[in-house]
Amino acid sequence: MARLRRTLSALLPLGFAAVAPAQEQLPEGAREKSVRIVRTAAPPVIDGALDEEAWRLAVPLEDLHEIQPTEYAPPSERTVVYLTYDSDALYIGARLYQDPSEVTARILRQGEEVFGDDWFSVVLDPFHDRRSGYRFLTNPNGLRQEGLFQNVSEEQWDWEGIWYAASRIDDQGWTTEIAIPFKTLSFDPANDTWGINFRRAIAIRDERTGWVSRNRNSDPSTSGVVVGLVGLEQGAGLDIVPSATWLNRRTPRRDDPATPEIEADVADADFEPSFDLFYKITPSLTGSLTVNTDFSATDVDDRQVNLTRFGLFFPEKRDFFLQDADIFEFGGLEANGRPFFSRRIGLSGEGTPIDLDVGGKITGRVGRFNLGLLSVRQGELGLVPADNATVGRASVNLLAESSAGLIATEGNPGSTVDNSLVGLDFRYRNSRLPGGKLIEVGAWAQESDTEGELGDQKAYGIRIDAPNNTGLGGGLAYTRLGEGFEPGLGFLNRPGVETLGLETEYTHRPRSGLLRAIVSGLEAERIELLSGELQSQAVEYRLFGLENRVGDALSLEHEAQQERLEEDFEIHDGIVIAQGHYSFGNTRLSLETADQRRVWGSFDYQAGDFFDGERTEISAEINWRPSGRLRTGFLYEWNDIRLPAGDFVTRLVGFRTDIAFSTKLSWVTRIQYDNVSELMGINLRLHWIPEAGREGFIVINHDLEDRDLDNRFHSALSEAGVKFSYTFRF
Repeated sequence: MARLRRTLSALLPLGFAAVAPAQEQLPEGAREKSVRIVRTAAPPVIDGALDEEAWRLAVPLEDLHEIQPTEYAPPSERTVVYLTYDSDALYIGARLYQDPSEVTARILRQGEEVFGDDWFSVVLDPFHDRRSGYRFLTNPNGLRQEGLFQNVSEEQWDWEGIWYAASRIDDQGWTTEIAIPFKTLSFDPANDTWGINFRRAIAIRDERTGWVSRNRNSDPSTSGVVVGLVGLEQGAGLDIVPSATWLNRRTPRRDDPATPEIEADVADADFEPSFDLFYKITPSLTGSLTVNTDFSATDVDDRQVNLTRFGLFFPEKRDFFLQDADIFEFGGLEANGRPFFSRRIGLSGEGTPIDLDVGGKITGRVGRFNLGLLSVRQGELGLVPADNATVGRASVNLLAESSAGLIATEGNPGSTVDNSLVGLDFRYRNSRLPGGKLIEVGAWAQESDTEGELGDQKAYGIRIDAPNNTGLGGGLAYTRLGEGFEPGLGFLNRPGVETLGLETEYTHRPRSGLLRAIVSGLEAERIELLSGELQSQAVEYRLFGLENRVGDALSLEHEAQQERLEEDFEIHDGIVIAQGHYSFGNTRLSLETADQRRVWGSFDYQAGDFFDGERTEISAEINWRPSGRLRTGFLYEWNDIRLPAGDFVTRLVGFRTDIAFSTKLSWVTRIQYDNVSELMGINLRLHWIPEAGREGFIVINHDLEDRDLDNRFHSALSEAGVKFSYTFRF
C-alpha cells in the first residue's frame, strides 16, 4: 500500500496542472450562452396552451443541439423555449415539435420518474455559482419531477418543491408551461444573473437535446445564463405545513412456547398532529422547524440480501432531511466514512422509526459561503435513549467551480457514549478543459472524539477523477480510517482500514451503425487493515459494454476477488466460513432494455468461485406498462451458494403495481419477500395530490413472517394510517 500511496502522490500534481483555463475554441453548444429575460405584466395561465400574451412577448430560444447520441449535432426535431417572469415566479414555456404519433406519454402517476417518456427539463442555478441548483422536469402529461444537485453533478430526486406544470399534445407535437414560484427557491436578490439550461428527451429515438452541454453533461457547472431578474418577491417568506396522522397498529399474538407471556394481540391507535415551518430569513437563507415529525407516508426501502460481513447503505427518503441536503455533502464520500448520514437520526439500526420531538435547521448561502446547521431531538425507543443530534456545515466557493469547507457534528443516536467530530474538505473542479473534458481533485480530513476511545480517531482521503463520457476517463482515490474513528452521526461499516481505488474506462461512440457506445475498462479496489494485512481486494474487468441506438445495453465482466477473514464468518444459519485467506473469481453477463418500451427490464447472470466454494446468481426484473394508468413489475434475485460447510439458497422477490386514476390520484401496491429474514412486507399506498403542496395518504403496511420455515406465513405486524398535509404560503 505504501508504494501505491507514493504513486498517488506523484499523480496528484497532474490534477492541479489543469488549473489554467483552457484556450481551445469550444463548439457553439459548449459555450456559455446568455439571454436577457423580459418581465410580463400578466402571468400566463398554466394549462399547457401557449396562447397568452405573455408568451408572445417572451424571449424565444431555439438554438438547442443534440447531446445524445452525437453531441453538438443538429437535433432531429425543433424546440422553441420561451422565458418570462413577474415578481412572483419564473415562467417557462416550450413548443416541442414532433409527429404526435411518435410522442411517448405513458407515465401518468405523480411521483413516478418520467425518464421512460418524452420530457422537458429546466436547470436553475439561482446563485450562478456553478456548484448548486435545481432541476424541474415534466412530460407530455404534465407530471412534475424535481431534484437538487449535490456534488455539482449528482441529482437528488427525493427532494420536493412546490411548482406548477401543464402540458398538451397537439398536431405539431406537444407544448408545456411551467411556473416556478420564487418562494420555492433560494437566491440572492442583489444578483440579476442566474445560471439556466434546458434539456429535452425524445424517447422513441432515445435522443437528448440541450441548450448548453459539455462532456454530455448539463448540470450547474455547464449552463447558460439568464440576465435581468430584478424585483423578485417572496412575500413574507413563510411556509406553514400542518399535518395530521391517524395510525392504527396491531401486533398479533406470537404462538411461541419460549414466550408464553405474550398471549394477546397488542393494538395501538394514535392521532398525531405534526407541524413544519419554513421561513426565509433572507431570500438565500432558510430556517426550518419541525415538531412531532411524522414519516409514516415515506416510501419503503428497497430490500437487500447481505452476503458480506459489512453493513449496507440505504439512501435517505424523508422530506425534512432532504431539504437543502446538498449543503451537508462532504468530501464526495458516498458511504464508508461519511461524517453525516441523516438516517442515523430517527431510525434504529433495524430501520424502526424513532419519534423526533423537535428539530430545527438553517440552510442557505451568504455571498460565497454555503451554510447549514441542523439540530434534532430524538425520542427514546426501548433501550435506545433520547438524544440530541447536531451538525454544522460551512463551505466557501473558490475559483470558478471549486470549494473548501468544514463540518462538525455532536451526538451519537442509539448509544450512551458521547461523540463529536470535525472535518475539513477541499474540492478543485474544472469542466472547461480542452475537448470538453472534466477533472476533479479532492482532499478531506476528519477526527472524531468518542468518550473512552484511546485509539487513532483520525481519517483522511484524497482522490483524482476524470469522469469523461467519451474517450478515456477514470479516477484514483486513497482513504485512511483510524481504528478508533467513529462518526457518531455518519456512516461507517469498515473502520481501521486503508483503501486504494483505481478506475479507468474508454468509451468509443460510433457515428453510425447499430451501436451508439462501446465501453471497456477496469475497476480495482484494495482494502488493507492498518497493520498492513489484506482485508479485501476486487479487480473488475469490463470486457465490453455495448449500447444500441435506442438505449438497450449488453455487458460482460469478470471479477477477481480476495478476502481475508480475521475470524470465522457465519454467512448463513449454521454455515460458517473459516478464518483465512481466500482468492476467487466470477463472470457476469448483463442485459438491460430501454425503459421507453412498453415491456422493459434487465437480466444478470453471474457464476464462479465464492470463498472456498461456488456461487451462481441470477437476477431479473421485468416491467409492463400497457397504458398510462397501469404499470406492473416483478423482481427476482436468486443465489445458489455451495460451500464445504454447507449449501444454501437465498431468494428475494419483489412485486409492484401502480394504478394512476389521474395525475392527482394513484394507488401503489408493493410486496417484498426474502428467505433470509423469512419476512414478507406488503405496502399499500393511496396518494392524493390535489395540487402541489397539498397531499393526502392512506397507507397500509402488513408484515407476514414464516417463523417455522414451513412456508406458512403468520401476521407479524399490521398498521393502517391516514395522513393529510397542507402548505400555507405567506
